[in-house]
Order: sequence, then C-alpha cells, then structure tokens
Amino acid sequence: QRGGSNLDAVEQGIWVTESAGDGSVGLSGGPNAAGVVQLDACIMNGPDHKAGSVAGLEGIRHPISAARRVMEKTRHVLLVGEGARMFALEEGLESVELNSREKYDLWQKQRAAQKSKPAEKKPAGHDTIALLVLGANGNLAGGCSTSGLGGKLPGRVGDSPIIGSGLYVDNEVGAAGATGLGENVMRYCASFLIVEFMRQGMSPQEACVKAIRRIIQNEPKGANLSINFVALDKHGRYGAAGTDGGFQYSVTMPGSSRVLPNPGIGTVER
Repeated sequence: QRGGSNLDAVEQGIWVTESAGDGSVGLSGGPNAAGVVQLDACIMNGPDHKAGSVAGLEGIRHPISAARRVMEKTRHVLLVGEGARMFALEEGLESVELNSREKYDLWQKQRAAQKSKPAEKKPAGHDTIALLVLGANGNLAGGCSTSGLGGKLPGRVGDSPIIGSGLYVDNEVGAAGATGLGENVMRYCASFLIVEFMRQGMSPQEACVKAIRRIIQNEPKGANLSINFVALDKHGRYGAAGTDGGFQYSVTMPGSSRVLPNPGIGTVER
C-alpha cells in the first residue's frame, strides 16, 4: 500500500516474525544438538522466477534478507554455513553474538519438560513462517524462514530453504508454502506439487488437501506426518490444509486481516 514491491512486503513481513521472539523462527529459535542456532530461509520472485536461499546460517538477525541478497546480488540460489554468514556480513546485514551455552541449557530444560508431557505430540512453538504475497499488479512472491527443528544434528537442513519444498512460486499459477516436519515435506517436493495441482485447475485448498493425500498414500498407517500447507493462486483465492488440526493461518487484504482454521486431515488412517 505504501508503494513497495512484493519482495519488500515478503522481506519486511518476515522480519516481524524473525524479531518477535518466536521459539522456532529467527535467533530466538531452539539450538541444534551442539547448542548453536542455525537458521534457514528462502525467497522467490514470480515475474522472473528467481530465488535465493541460505541454510545453516549463524548469528544473522534476518536470514530472509540474506536470502534476498543471494537472489539479487549473486548468480547462485543457495549459500550455506560459514559461506552464507560471510556473504551476509559483506552485505552489511546485522549480526548478533549469541551465548550458545545459555541457549543449549535452555533447550535442554525445555526438552526435559516436554518429555514429562507424553500426551503432547510435538513441542509447543515448533513452527515456520511461510508468507505468500499477491500484488495489485497480479505478480506473486513468497518467502520462508525458520530456525529448524530444536536439537537437530549440526548442519541439518529442513525444507524451508529448499525451492519446491518449503516454498514455490509460479507467476502464471500461484504459490505455496509449508510448515511442520521438514523431512516429510522435502521428500515429496510438496510446495511444487501443490502449485502443479493448481495448474491443473484445483483451488488452493483443494491442492493442499490433494498433496497431503498423495503423501499419505506412501506412508505407514498411523504415521504422524506433521505437515501443513498454505497456498495462494493468481486470482487471489487462498487455502490451507494440514495434518495438525490446531494449525491456523492468516489472510490479510487491504482493510482486513483474519486468522482462519486449517482443515486438519490427521494421521494416516489407511
């Protein structure tokens, strides 16, 4: 509304969550098994079909900005680890020194508390920000950011920075993003699959449900997949679906913003 681009909206929108103290996005997220917070993010622009990603990034406040710089200032798509950090610093992005021991001790306490509550299927706050934008000009963009799974092996990368897994944008069709257990999203290139279902004529919500049903076909009975999707098409239609019944998603338009329920498909019941 202020005249910025779709990419500006994606980047600045994700900044909010990266800075909000969320337990699984940004530097406030849970550390890996070595006590270090490693961040993943990606961004994709519809009109030129360009994308940028960072993975295993340490100490940078806004990994989504690093991903955008990769897209706009290099010939690459994905930078990882120390190389991604050095690039972000060269680009002047804000870095933050973290007390890894303190983060590790806090994570250990949280893990111990979680083990004492066996009825809970997953740790509270395990999530990812996936943001899809349709501009007034009809162009699409999207972004995704996360600190990944708490306690992950150092160097583990989930779906969030992988184009076609955690995020996919096709300016002729629509866009899709994911949250949940990254390994289960990655194995099926799920966001790409959702966009392709929309290309076949499905609504965004139908496409999300269809993708989950496709994944369920290949999984053992009773599996808790923990995958959730949002989708937006070229016409402004939107939808979501997931295996986690409590998952909600937000839809914002000029003058309004709503939080909507996501139809939970549940565990595999074949």
